[in-house]
Amino acid sequence: MQMASFPKPRCLSLLQCNTKSICYVKQLHAQFITHGLKSPSIFAKLIEHYCAVSSPDGMYHAHRIFNHFGPPNVFLLNTLIRCVHPRDSIFIFANWVSTGDLVFDDHTYIFVLGACARSSMVSTLWVGKQMHAQISKCGSLANILVQTTIVHFYASNKDVGSARRVFDEMNLRSSITWNAMITGYCSQKEPRSNYARDALMLFCSMLVDVSGPKPTDTTMACILSAASQLGVLETGICVHGYVEKTIYEPENDVYIGTSLLDMYSKCGSLDHALSLFKRMKEKNVLTWTAMMTGLAIHGEGKEALEFLDSMEAYGIKPNSVTFTSLLSACRHAGLVEEGLCLFLDMVRKFNITPRMQHYGCIVDLLGRAGRLEEAYQFITGMPVEPDGILWRSLLSACRVHGNVSLGEKVGRLLLQLQSQQTSTDLTVRCEDYISLSNVYASAEKWEDVEIVRRAMKVKGIEMKAGCSSVPFSNSLG
Repeated sequence: MQMASFPKPRCLSLLQCNTKSICYVKQLHAQFITHGLKSPSIFAKLIEHYCAVSSPDGMYHAHRIFNHFGPPNVFLLNTLIRCVHPRDSIFIFANWVSTGDLVFDDHTYIFVLGACARSSMVSTLWVGKQMHAQISKCGSLANILVQTTIVHFYASNKDVGSARRVFDEMNLRSSITWNAMITGYCSQKEPRSNYARDALMLFCSMLVDVSGPKPTDTTMACILSAASQLGVLETGICVHGYVEKTIYEPENDVYIGTSLLDMYSKCGSLDHALSLFKRMKEKNVLTWTAMMTGLAIHGEGKEALEFLDSMEAYGIKPNSVTFTSLLSACRHAGLVEEGLCLFLDMVRKFNITPRMQHYGCIVDLLGRAGRLEEAYQFITGMPVEPDGILWRSLLSACRVHGNVSLGEKVGRLLLQLQSQQTSTDLTVRCEDYISLSNVYASAEKWEDVEIVRRAMKVKGIEMKAGCSSVPFSNSLG
C-alpha cells in the first residue's frame, strides 16, 4: 500500500507512531527526503524505527542514515549505539575510537558501558576497562551518571571489587548508584562468598548517611534477596520491620510483598510466607511462583500442585519458572507420576517449551525413585543435547541405588564430554572423577577405584577441600 504525500507537520507527527513494518519506515523515510527534512533529531527517530523492526534490512538502513548524514554527528552515533545489539554497539564505538574523527560526550560512554554490562562477549570486561581509562583521561568521571554506569558495568561482569572502588571514590551518589552497587553484590552467585553480607552492610551505610538518598523499592527488593541468600530469619524480620515503618505496607505492593514471602520461605518460615501471601491484595505470576517455590523447598509438593489450580482460577498463566518450581516440588516430595504428568501438561496444555532445568527436574525425579533406566532413556530421547548436569544427576542416583553398570556407562560419558570441552572447570572435573570412583566404591570394586584415582593423578586433578558456614544472628553487624 502506497503512503500518500503528507505535509511537513503530518510527516513529523508520524514519527511518534510505533511500527515494526520495514515498508512503512521506508515510506516515511522517503517522505522526509521529499520535504528536505534532514535535522539530526528527525534522522535519530528514523534510526530508532529502523532498529526496532525485526529485519536485518532495518539495521542496514539505520547504519546508512548515520553514514550518509554528513559530517560525523555524535548525537546520531549515540542513537545508533543505544538502539542496536550490545555487541554491535561495542564494535561501532571501537571503530570510531580507531578513526579519531569524532569527539564523544557523556551519553556515548553511558550507552556503550551499558552495552558492555548487557553483552555476553568474553572480552567485554577488557573493553569496559579500556573505556574506563579513556573516561578518566577525558574528565567525564565528574558525571554521576557515567560513574554509576561504570559501577553497574563492573558489577554485571562479576568484578565487584572494581565496582566497589569506583563507588567509594564517588563524592556524590544517587539512589540509582546505591542500587547498582547493592544489586551487584546480590547478583553474585559464587559459593562460599560474603557478597550477600556485603550488600547488607552497604545498606546499613546507606541508612547511616542521613543527608544521602533514601532506599527505594528496588533497594528493598535487593536487600530482601540478600537476606534470602543468607537464610537468617532475624535479618529478614529486621528488613521487614524497616519496610513497614518507613516505606509502605508490603501487602499493597506486589513486588515488595513477593520479595518478602520469598525471603520468609527461604529463611525457613513457611507460615509467615503463607500468611503474607493471603494478605496481599495483588498477586502476579512472580508472587504465585515464589509461593510455590517456598512450598517446594519445604517438601509440600501436593500443596504446591494445588496452588497451580488456584493460580489458573485467579486468571494468571504459569510460566517456565513456575513449572521449574512445581517440578522441583514433585521431586522433593517423591511425586513421580504427578511430576511426569505435569511435564506433559507444560507442553500440551500450556504450550511452554521445556528448558534444561525442566529436563533436569525429571531426571532427578526418576533418579530419586530408582527408575534409573527410565531416566537414562529420557535423557537420550531429549530433543536437545543434554548437558553435564543431567548426566551428573543420573550418576549420583546410580551411586545411591547401587547400579554400577549404568553408573560406569554414565561416568565414562561424562569423562568423554570433558575431553571435548577445552575449558572445563577443574572443580567440575574433580567432581566427575570422584563420583565415578564413589560408584565403584559402593560396589566394593576397589581395583576400579584405584584406576580412577590413578587417572586423576596423571591428569593433575586434585580433590578440593570442602567447607561450611554457620550464620550468626547479628548478621547486620
